[in-house]
Order: sequence, then structure tokens, then C-alpha cells
Amino acid sequence: MLLLIDAGNTRVKWAIALDGAAPGDWIAHGAVAHADLETLGDAWAGHAIARALVSNVAGATLAERLAAQLPVAPTPFVARPELAGLRNRYREPARLGADRFAAALGARTLAPARALVVATCGTATTVDAVSADGDFVGGMILPGLGLMLGSLARNTAQLPQVAAGANMPPTFADNTQDAILSGCLAAQAGAIERACAALPEALCILSGGAAPQVAPALGVPYRMLDNIVLVGLHAAAPYFN
Repeated sequence: MLLLIDAGNTRVKWAIALDGAAPGDWIAHGAVAHADLETLGDAWAGHAIARALVSNVAGATLAERLAAQLPVAPTPFVARPELAGLRNRYREPARLGADRFAAALGARTLAPARALVVATCGTATTVDAVSADGDFVGGMILPGLGLMLGSLARNTAQLPQVAAGANMPPTFADNTQDAILSGCLAAQAGAIERACAALPEALCILSGGAAPQVAPALGVPYRMLDNIVLVGLHAAAPYFN
């Protein structure tokens, strides 16, 4: 069996697939916060895992903790100049974040032969462009919704900590909490809409833990796809033996 791991800055997401299964066809999957990383060994214990492909953007310390839970030596996933029909046009291809390259590959796997804007809303929000013929063109990185909200509370004297709730605030809010949330959501949505305006033929793919909060603020059509990095890792697995 194949274990796929997306180690992000806040959570570790994982999926287990049978050998030869189509990308996204998993027999088990889940996610834990970094504080609960040591529970993963038990979650994986009932599966005959032969390979583990890992995208890690959370640093060396987390990589060591993660490796201690694995039944096999992990195979690191890294961006390549070309992989599975996706060509990496980053100025230095190896410096492209593994999660961004995997997300682009996952989006292209699920929506082939389409120009794509791939927006992943996590601790950071990344907004990347893929051409219809398979070029990863580049993209944007900005603080995620939670970081934006938290930074205002930490770095101002009078603004409160605001949580992203289920209700969309009005654009011109009549109270401070809603005004903060409205502004941060507008910043997230504005980056995505700017990318879509620059690539008007593109399908907008939205993913990540904060995607459900950002989605109602968007003024462009989008397709929500969960665990897009894991889908990309699954598509890449035959090339990482």
C-alpha cells in the first residue's frame, strides 16, 4: 500500500491507497494538528504500507517526528522541472514549494487540458497558474486568512482577535469585528480574482482548510476540491520509487 503525506504548517494530512489506484481513490485518509502527530502511528498500524511519499513544508523538526511514526523510510516529494506532463517554469524549478507543485499537479490531474488558477487557502494562501498545455507559470503567496486576522490582533493596540465564522459579513461593516473579517476576506478573494482576471480562460480550483470561509467572498466561479496536494502526490507516486 501507498501512504501519501502532506505536512503543512498547521496540520498533517494523509491518505492510503492501494497500488495502482486512481489519484484520489483512497481506502483511508485523515488529518491531525502538529500537536497530535504522535497519534499517526496507531492510525497507520492496520495497513500494510510499503511506500510513503511525503510533501513537507513544515521544516526538519517535524520531518523527524513524522519519520518516527512511519513504518517505512519516507520518500521526499520535491518539485521537478517536469513531472507527469506538468512543466515547471519557475525561475529555479527546485525552489518551488513541494506543496504548490503537488497542488498544481493534482488540479491538472482532475481537470486535464484546462488552464487553471489553483488557490490553496491554508496557513499561507497560494494562488498559482497552470496553462492549458501544462506549464506551471508561477503564482502568488500571501498570508492566509487566519494569519491576517491574527496579525491585526497581535500588532495593534485596540483591534480584537476575530475568528472566521460561517456568516459572511457585509462589505461595509458597521462594527469592528465584522470590518476586520470583511477586509481580510476581501484581501484573500481579491488575490484570487486578480489571478483569474489575468488568465480569464482558467478554471479556478479552490482548496485548503480556509477555503470554505474564503469561497463566499469570491466573485468568480470556482470548483472546490479537498486535499488537492494529496491528489497530486498520488499522481506523482509512480515517478518517485
